[in-house]
Amino acid sequence: MDKVYIFGHKNPDTDSVTSAISLAYFKRMQGVNAEPRVLGTINAETLYALDKFGVEAPRYLNDVKIKVKNVNFNENYKINECDSIIDAFNFMNSHSITGLPLVDDSSNFKGYVSLKEIAADMIYNESMNINTSFDNLLKVLDADDYRKVDDHIEGYARTVTFDDSTFINDVSLDKSSILILGDRTQIIDHALNIGIKLIIMVNSKKLSDDQLKIAAEKGTNIIFSRKSSFEIVRVLCLANPIKSIKRKEKCITFNVNDYLSDVKSMIDKFKHTNYSVLDDDVCVGMLRSMDVNKVNKKKVILVDHNTFSQSADGLDEADIIEIVDHHNLGDIVTSIPINVRSMAVGSTNTIVYHMYKEHSIDIPKDIAGIMLSGILSDTLCLKSPTTTEVDIDVANKLAKIAGVNIDSYGVDLLASGVSIEGLSANEIIMRDCKKYEINGQKIFVSQVFTTNFEDYMPRIDELVSELNNEASSDNFRLCALFVTDFFTHNSYLIYSNNSEDVLKAAYDIEELNQGYMLEGVVSRKKQMVPFIMDALDG
Repeated sequence: MDKVYIFGHKNPDTDSVTSAISLAYFKRMQGVNAEPRVLGTINAETLYALDKFGVEAPRYLNDVKIKVKNVNFNENYKINECDSIIDAFNFMNSHSITGLPLVDDSSNFKGYVSLKEIAADMIYNESMNINTSFDNLLKVLDADDYRKVDDHIEGYARTVTFDDSTFINDVSLDKSSILILGDRTQIIDHALNIGIKLIIMVNSKKLSDDQLKIAAEKGTNIIFSRKSSFEIVRVLCLANPIKSIKRKEKCITFNVNDYLSDVKSMIDKFKHTNYSVLDDDVCVGMLRSMDVNKVNKKKVILVDHNTFSQSADGLDEADIIEIVDHHNLGDIVTSIPINVRSMAVGSTNTIVYHMYKEHSIDIPKDIAGIMLSGILSDTLCLKSPTTTEVDIDVANKLAKIAGVNIDSYGVDLLASGVSIEGLSANEIIMRDCKKYEINGQKIFVSQVFTTNFEDYMPRIDELVSELNNEASSDNFRLCALFVTDFFTHNSYLIYSNNSEDVLKAAYDIEELNQGYMLEGVVSRKKQMVPFIMDALDG
């Protein structure tokens, strides 16, 4: 069963992480192989909630781009480098391919051989040097009998073309010699007395019992072939290992974790037909250029967001099968109809709760605890303007299952994530930032929470500098950090220099300064982003 990845937005907050976990559990109860993931570092508040209820943190997901391992490449298209040339040729011929990766006994990649290189070797290589296994020789020689002494045969092969006396007197033989001959008794006896490496008898010619006895004593291998001398000479070198073929020193390979988009660029550049696929040093098969569109896309479910900019890199290469969210509709489109669950509530977990109830799936205590955490976090302990009666009802029911008091736990939860000690200015503004686009203009809106804005006062200059850097580096029309005090329900504005006019218009402020207090402004969804977008639109 294909795995389904469930994840929230980049710079994950408590609602996005816990809704991914709770929805993944729900899906597994329905028989789906679902796994929650996160797209960024989990913040202190979320870790507090997970630790409180003993829930394991989801693993990080870098992207959902298609990789080579997601392509249906040919895993069995490879051959041992010690297999014969004829074995390699027959494999290519039977599978209609023009090349093969070579591997050792441990499947480590040793190179690549093409059909063109085999043909060139057969045409231009006139050597009769043999250096191969005895078994390879049996395959090419169509043997009907043999006497095997050595597993490996190395030597120079020759046919007997002279008369017996001329050959015996003029041709030098040694223990590495290989002879191809028929019924030539004197030469056979001469060769056996020397103890040559191998005698290949043509047309199934036989040896006498005495000759076979001498061969055994001298350590001479015997193969009785059904082929003629001409046929043997023509195919003998095909018994040599495929690694003996003269090949290009370098070849292009791909790793299983290479992105398919990069692979396609390489294929377009080099125009080769076949490419070896490696997992570290191990060859796992061969990718043909015609196979690059035979892909298994990652299946994903999005929670707490529905825009490309906030989602995983490579989302356009994945199969989005469902969206569960409580935000305004974004820019994500799909090629086929999908399930979309969207409700005007304060938390994605509120929606997930109703999915449990609709399907009569019990919510375990630990899952109830983290779902409650997501609701309390996103609604500022049910005090945010985004809070609905539905959120309040669900939160109370989850608190009962989890066995916690909403008020005391909510304060502890929100307080757990407010410290900025040890964080750089960049880490602060990136802690929970979201990016939007209105009329071709990009905006960057970050929100952090505090129990005392005085903690931020000494760092305003460096935060402004970081926001200015962000604005210039990515051409943002506005970069703003809202520091929200969840006790007073006020937010304090810190912003890039190019944002001042937009923020003045958004909140009808005549004199704006860094750290300006916006009374009663706590919701990014209702009180920050819409106001800024209206100002830009106007």
